[in-house]
Order: sequence, then C-alpha cells, then structure tokens
Amino acid sequence: MRINCPFCGERDLSEFSYLGDADSAKAIASAAQSEREQIDAVYLRANPAGVHRELWYHAFGCGSWLNVTRDTRTHEIFAVQLSRERTP
Repeated sequence: MRINCPFCGERDLSEFSYLGDADSAKAIASAAQSEREQIDAVYLRANPAGVHRELWYHAFGCGSWLNVTRDTRTHEIFAVQLSRERTP
C-alpha cells in the first residue's frame, strides 16, 4: 500500500504508523477508571470492513499527522489530508 503524503508525495506504507480511527472520541485510560475500563480504552478497537477514516503518522518522513480515507477490504485510498484540515 502507498500513501500520498501532502508534503512528501507518494510513499510506501513502511514510512507510516497507523494510530486508529480518525473519528474516534474514545477516552484515554486513567487511574480513576476500573481495570476493565482501562483495558477497553487501550486495547479494544473496531475493525470495520469497508470505507473508513484512519489516523496515520508519517514517522519516517515529514512527521505529519494524516487522515486517510480507505477501503479496509481492498486498501484503496480515496483521500489523504492533514489532520488539522479535517472536516467532520
């Protein structure tokens, strides 16, 4: 899979780190939560089949945070934008 970074151009997937759902408002684990709530906040994620907006970090490139809209079944990428330019 190749991601078209707005600054660096098209790059191989190995330059990026996947960080999860770009639209998630999931709470971060805290000491005030029960053990079960902490485990859920850290480890449980949806695994959708189809078009999905994801947050990626260009770790071995420009360091940009990107929202990537792609089909998780085919890995076809429909859009890439800087996460600060995100539209709800």
